[in-house]
Amino acid sequence: MRDPDAPRLPSSPGFWRSPLRGPWFTSVLGLVLLVGITVLFVTGLLSYAAYNPGLSPVNDKTPDKGILGFYLFPWPTNPHWLYRLDQGVHVTLGVTLIPVLLAKLWSVVPRLFALPPARSLTHALERISLLLLVGGALFEFVTGVLNVQLDYVFPGSFYRLHFYGAWVFFAAFVAHALLKTPMALRNLRHLREEGNDLVSPRPAEPTVSRRGALWFVGGGSLLLFATTVGRSFDGPLRRAALLAPHGGGDPGTGPNGFQINKTAAYAGIDAAETAEDAWRLVVTGRTGTVRLRREELLRLPLHSAALPIACVEGWSTSDQWWRGVRLRDLAALVGYDDPPDLFVESLQRSGAFRKAALRANQVADPRSLLALYVNGEELSPDHGHPARIIVPAAPGVLNTKWVARMTFGDL
Repeated sequence: MRDPDAPRLPSSPGFWRSPLRGPWFTSVLGLVLLVGITVLFVTGLLSYAAYNPGLSPVNDKTPDKGILGFYLFPWPTNPHWLYRLDQGVHVTLGVTLIPVLLAKLWSVVPRLFALPPARSLTHALERISLLLLVGGALFEFVTGVLNVQLDYVFPGSFYRLHFYGAWVFFAAFVAHALLKTPMALRNLRHLREEGNDLVSPRPAEPTVSRRGALWFVGGGSLLLFATTVGRSFDGPLRRAALLAPHGGGDPGTGPNGFQINKTAAYAGIDAAETAEDAWRLVVTGRTGTVRLRREELLRLPLHSAALPIACVEGWSTSDQWWRGVRLRDLAALVGYDDPPDLFVESLQRSGAFRKAALRANQVADPRSLLALYVNGEELSPDHGHPARIIVPAAPGVLNTKWVARMTFGDL
């Protein structure tokens, strides 16, 4: 039965009775998050840069970013697995840190209810930063997990919400880290517990030690890691990624049997549009416009490249063997010896990224192709038949499928 003398309000010091709470436990979790969230923020910014949002409005889902885009740079094509690594780390680490974040929030929950809400101006600023920190953390992790699970239930663009939310969250995170990191390091060195507002004045009997609780949190993180990391690999590891989406449809087996997100049926691609007698590739540039049938593309010099597909949701394929016409050779057909930027349009008529822009350095890379084959076989409809873009180190959505029109020129 509940102690009749026990405090009934969460603002009372004796209301929170767990003997696990204390500066040492909170400091360990905080230092893990200090490193982990910093890596998440950096990899997230790099993922945003990979879209080359300053190149064209079609690539930029955050048009009002202003000074928040100060660091943007032309995304490189080397190494070809760069985006695969960056986004794989970002998503896998984010999922792995969820138990640590929840344990950290649990460990400091008494402070969220402490009264008075502000004892001084400094204390008021600290409380405001704490509210932004907690709210921002929950917002970023929840929206990230929903996006990874392909649950697009956002009241707007995920890219915009996650981008601006990340800046608000990280600003509060930096302010909190500057205030608390020196104290956390002292707590770890000296194991101070007495006199701290996290230590209950009337603790309950312990059922597990603080180190045991940390092992429990670490075990939860390890479990999430093991059931997520396989999204970046093929074979048995991918089948072990139980918490990760495995694509938008069953890719089947054979040369085209690797992961997809958007099927031809989902994108509304009519087989009549992609038939040999109907489909034409329209290429426009300095000297005018040419229209090419697939058989005419096949008479151009064909080249091969081994490249992965890596998606913003964190999944990727191993290197697939693509064969097609170099983008720079198509640029040369319409008057460009030095390849410029490229604007690509798909047969897909609606939805995000049915149009995409590529920078000149991406067009010029000899591995950048208008792919007609993959792994020795014609592209399947779900992989972009009759032709798709494949570019090293680019996010998957910029590797446009079902290409209908290519316009070369400075964007």
